[in-house]
Amino acid sequence: MKSVKEWPETERPRERLLKHGAQNLTDAQLLAIILRTGSNGKTVMETAIELLNKFGGLKGIEEASINELQSVTGLGIAKIAQIKASFELGRRLLSQPAQEEVFNSASLVYNYLYPKLNGLKKEVFITLLLDTKLKLIKEIKVTEGILTQTLIHPREIFKEAVKESAYAVIVAHNHPSGDPDPSEQDVEITRKLKKASEILEISLLDHVIIGNGKYFSMKENKII
Repeated sequence: MKSVKEWPETERPRERLLKHGAQNLTDAQLLAIILRTGSNGKTVMETAIELLNKFGGLKGIEEASINELQSVTGLGIAKIAQIKASFELGRRLLSQPAQEEVFNSASLVYNYLYPKLNGLKKEVFITLLLDTKLKLIKEIKVTEGILTQTLIHPREIFKEAVKESAYAVIVAHNHPSGDPDPSEQDVEITRKLKKASEILEISLLDHVIIGNGKYFSMKENKII
């Protein structure tokens, strides 16, 4: 069995990336570059292909636990850490707003938060603090777990907004079920926050619920 170093240079994943660009490599080739070396008698490409087949593609690998990844022969903690770090870097890049991005629509909020919230098993409630041009000042994770009116208190939402002199806020949370339709509790929380925003004179622009590939906007649906 030939090692990757023994392959013709035109077939080696790293050399192909440098010559043709990362966008022209297959998922297996990109994964092989991250893994760097094979083990237990398998080449790195064979390990990469086994991973993709076992977990049904990149999404399955991303969602797999460390214990599940360890079930692949030859995949040790160091390689698993490399895989997890690569996916996290990609997620952070996708969720990083452009320097001049203006949060003036629910779709922009969704595009910004979906990479962060997709696949989480718990509900996470986030507040985006905005300036007068609706650009992001600060992002705050308010709470994690089942949302209740006790947990999502206006004091917790607007405390940082006042501190940062925010002009407006957008709140958002995910539904782990993937269905973004609001519950009665979601609607009640939104109306309570809207009343508080009017008193404090800090605009509550929207409450966006993030689902699997779709979202629900309280503003667009005229709930606020």
